Amino acid sequence: MFIQNRSSFILLALTFILSFYSIFVGAISISLDDILSLDADALELLFLSRFPRLIACLLSGMSLAVAGLIMQSICMNKFVSPSTAATLSSAQFGILIALLCFENTSLLERSIFTFAFSMLGTFLFVSFILKTKFKDIIIVPLIGVMFSNIIGGITTFIAFDNNMSQAISSYIVGHFSLVIKGNYEIVYLNLPLLILALLFASKFNIASLGANFCKNLGLNYKFILFIGLTLASALCASIVVTVGTIPYVGLIIPNLVAIFKGDNLKNSLVDTALLGGIFVLLCDIISRTIVYPYEIAINIIVGVLGSLIFILLIFYKLRDKKYEDMPLSLKLKNLFKININKNNLPLDKEGA
Repeated sequence: MFIQNRSSFILLALTFILSFYSIFVGAISISLDDILSLDADALELLFLSRFPRLIACLLSGMSLAVAGLIMQSICMNKFVSPSTAATLSSAQFGILIALLCFENTSLLERSIFTFAFSMLGTFLFVSFILKTKFKDIIIVPLIGVMFSNIIGGITTFIAFDNNMSQAISSYIVGHFSLVIKGNYEIVYLNLPLLILALLFASKFNIASLGANFCKNLGLNYKFILFIGLTLASALCASIVVTVGTIPYVGLIIPNLVAIFKGDNLKNSLVDTALLGGIFVLLCDIISRTIVYPYEIAINIIVGVLGSLIFILLIFYKLRDKKYEDMPLSLKLKNLFKININKNNLPLDKEGA
């Protein structure tokens, strides 16, 4: 059991180490002695800002990574993610509508609008992809990027026309600087959603093999599709409304984990969640220390590191000799092809 889950234990230990280090990083310095001596100012800072920020970082990374993993499985395309499937841009549009319709909206009200619009945008994209005949591994995310840009353009135009550009900009740029006690608790709703995603992991595996395969196993393909996209939309919505848009996490982390754990969601979902949390937390620590005592928006750090990791990921996979004589388009199709052993579904203990 330990050997099978060794990677999860390593990631969990790394999460604890980074979490411990994170609570001591910030413009106001606190030490372990201050905490152990029960210094009032240190404890107030800890519970008012550092712990909420730590929890928000971890849950943001976990949620976006798992959302990306579910979407990649359902769409059968490893280039699909919340940032390339119009989920995040639709969530931003939902926030704008909430701000326009109601003068003083609560965090919960904004979350409801964000969830509704992110789910609508995600369903439109996925329904279009499933119905179209062109399912090329590169064409699909390109359509998603164009769809996202259209929604983003509409959002920007409406915000500019109503003098709300500054209000909506905080949701377009991801940052944790405003996360304090009292305005982040909505992210706790993602905990049961992550557990639900783990429970449905086997079903998502089967859904990735197509509607006919689901039907042969007596499963309702449309219901599994609905559950998966609803979970992905809900996970992203609460993050966007709390800390803004964080790119790349849902794209890179699932692909990185798949190199070592394969494409079986039941085997890789926990590691994907942990690595997503570690990645966002590490980027947050870098954003707070690189220009100390100031900080950089985390989406900049995530964008730079994410781009580098994704490029290295592609070159790492291209080292395999079987890709030597292939054209580039065929290489990409094989590099990011989802491979699940049908013989292991759904009864084998190590399968779905």
